[in-house]
Amino acid sequence: MIEPLKHVYNEPFIQHLAEKLAQASTVFDADHFQQLVFQEDWEQLELKGRMRRVTESMHACLPEDYEKAIDVLRQTAPHFTGLSALVFPDYVETYGVDHWDISIKALEYFTPFSTAEFAVRPFLIRDQEKMLAQMLVWSQDQNEHIRRLASEGCRPRLPWGLSVPALKKDPSVTLPILENLKSDSAKYVQKSVANHLNDISAIQPDLMKQMVKSWYGTNEHTNWIVKHASRTLLKKGDPDIMALFGYGDDPSIQVTDLKVTQDPVRIGEKLTFHFILQADKPLKLRVEYAVDYVKARGTRNQKVFKITEFETGSALYREFVRSQSFQNMTTRKHYEGIHTLTIIINGIPKASVDFEVTAAAHEKTRH
Repeated sequence: MIEPLKHVYNEPFIQHLAEKLAQASTVFDADHFQQLVFQEDWEQLELKGRMRRVTESMHACLPEDYEKAIDVLRQTAPHFTGLSALVFPDYVETYGVDHWDISIKALEYFTPFSTAEFAVRPFLIRDQEKMLAQMLVWSQDQNEHIRRLASEGCRPRLPWGLSVPALKKDPSVTLPILENLKSDSAKYVQKSVANHLNDISAIQPDLMKQMVKSWYGTNEHTNWIVKHASRTLLKKGDPDIMALFGYGDDPSIQVTDLKVTQDPVRIGEKLTFHFILQADKPLKLRVEYAVDYVKARGTRNQKVFKITEFETGSALYREFVRSQSFQNMTTRKHYEGIHTLTIIINGIPKASVDFEVTAAAHEKTRH
């Protein structure tokens, strides 16, 4: 069983953090710090709640002077990495907006140990023009972690991040930053730029398509960014994006013999299906399938899944066999009713079949 993320902030971590903070500051009371952290509600706090509790507890025990407190955190941060080290930029996010210059340098310093992408959001809200100018500078830094921060921190739809409404209203203001990073050799940075563009595709798809069309073909790094950035529009079968990557419709493309091997399928089981894909000439093909899921209120919602993409060297005749789980998960709950399976080639639905989803076996027995 996967351990909840909140457990990165556990007792050994807090003890280690207290020890290192006390080594860096003669005024830091390690025992009092731990008492403040482990209050009665500690076990009920989730990841962000625990992180903020640690941040606030550090603040209560660090020097009152912000610059001195940051100096202590600078000495301490190199001993920690990963998710748990978010407490250092979180301190800047919580207490540093009124200390701009000190905080910007601190975020630069802390981000390689974890990430300051969330901590920059209040600074964008306070003074977007000034913060974007700083991020433009970061986009040319020698350190890939700082370059990534330049892109990730100003994403219009950053997961877990504080919403910055102005970026959603006009995402074009971040484009100079992305331009500086479009050929970055670091995969860590490339993924951020691609995710940033994918965010824009959900807000202003025409703007995003204009960008990727102008970028595509620049070099292999840029091409990877463009392809990854286009994943949502590819799943939607956007004609402009399909054409950009050479995925066109052709009369010779045929999907035949689409069948499901069990109907109905019970919740908790797998649905296996197969189909034959044919084409009589060399083509670039993107093969996907979609499931129209029944939702709680009886409406349906389509989810698209990629199978593969490839180029045919000649005429094609290939059988595909795939399975789709109907096991309930935290991210998807299944409901009884008629569902639809659709095979999609190059963004075009080619064949569909309905099937029924019924209650899990133990639920039928219970009735």
